[in-house]
Amino acid sequence: MQQNILEIKDFSKIYTGGKKAVDGLNLTVAPGDIFGFIGHNGAGKTTTIRAIVGVMDFETGSIVVDGQHDVKTDSVAAKSKIAYIPDKPDVYEYITGIQYLNYMADIFGVDKDLRKQRIEKYAAAFEMTTSLGDLISSYSHGMKQKISLIAAFLHQPKLLILDEPFIGLDPIAAIRLKEMMAELCALGSAIFFSSHVLVMVEKLCNKIAIIKGGRLVTVGETEAVLGDSSLEEIFVEVSQINE
Repeated sequence: MQQNILEIKDFSKIYTGGKKAVDGLNLTVAPGDIFGFIGHNGAGKTTTIRAIVGVMDFETGSIVVDGQHDVKTDSVAAKSKIAYIPDKPDVYEYITGIQYLNYMADIFGVDKDLRKQRIEKYAAAFEMTTSLGDLISSYSHGMKQKISLIAAFLHQPKLLILDEPFIGLDPIAAIRLKEMMAELCALGSAIFFSSHVLVMVEKLCNKIAIIKGGRLVTVGETEAVLGDSSLEEIFVEVSQINE
């Protein structure tokens, strides 16, 4: 029996002043899942993601990565299994692309021969090969997104967390990213994917969760969640509940 890649149990986060950003969230992400996590701004998506990747503490509940690594009590091991790409790439500006990739590969202990193969493969896919020797400060937003994505795939993470990953990517790069996502999941990893582009979520994700006001309101296999409706229709319907 395969262990879950991500298991969130009774997760809650309360900010100073008593505002409950997330309230009793329960989610399970299995190997091979591309899991869509959607909601309005302020719904609790970013809070949840930041807790998963270990940059935000939380009051109650547990978050376990790869079936055994608790993000609170075993944070280093948990982080070693994760790659995270935020909506605004945060990369070192004054080193070259290849220096950044080698730095990230060193952090995750990727063998030099293996990293070389993967850098060549992913750089070619994103048409970044000739730009790897340039300073990252000279990169466009889309190029910074690409170098961040290449770095994320280098250690073949068990859990890849993407927040608006297609913003800034040209059409060919977007196609390549979809292929890379499918390839990673075929190896037994999983992707936790947040986006406001609902058509993209509907097409890519085999499972979907909708969060509203810090609470999970819908979760399940994409086909079951949608029924005969589109994700946009479901999202609007859910958004209007109790309003």
